[in-house]
Amino acid sequence: MQLKSLLAGSAMLALLAGCASSPMEQQQEEAATAQQNYQGSLPCRNCDGIDLDVTMVGEEMGAAEERTFTLNASYRNHPQTPPDENYAGNWEVLTGTPSDPDATVYELTPDGDGQIYYFMRIDESTLELIDPERRRFENGEMLQLKRQ
Repeated sequence: MQLKSLLAGSAMLALLAGCASSPMEQQQEEAATAQQNYQGSLPCRNCDGIDLDVTMVGEEMGAAEERTFTLNASYRNHPQTPPDENYAGNWEVLTGTPSDPDATVYELTPDGDGQIYYFMRIDESTLELIDPERRRFENGEMLQLKRQ
């Protein structure tokens, strides 16, 4: 009789231990989804392209200071061999463009010097570089980054 109670108690502890680890796994999943990486190659007049790698950390509804980004740009086969450009800073969510009042736009503002980048969300896996007036470029399809 005591052995059955001991086994039942052990089984109950194992079950509870499994439940206790579940919220931690959920937190890890949420942390993983709070970081998004986008990559693509932009056209370049003097080179074979500009490889762009953007990582955005944080949630759209999260605190502003928790929304950070890194942006790395590398020039392929540029005759002057410029160094890679690396920026870090914070990003904001803006709503609307002149052609789509419901569009979601991300404004990436680097710390210190550097230009502000604007990306419009095309869908869940695609961002497109747009101008500071939130207008799309004519060759917009060539300015898209894909989620990795």
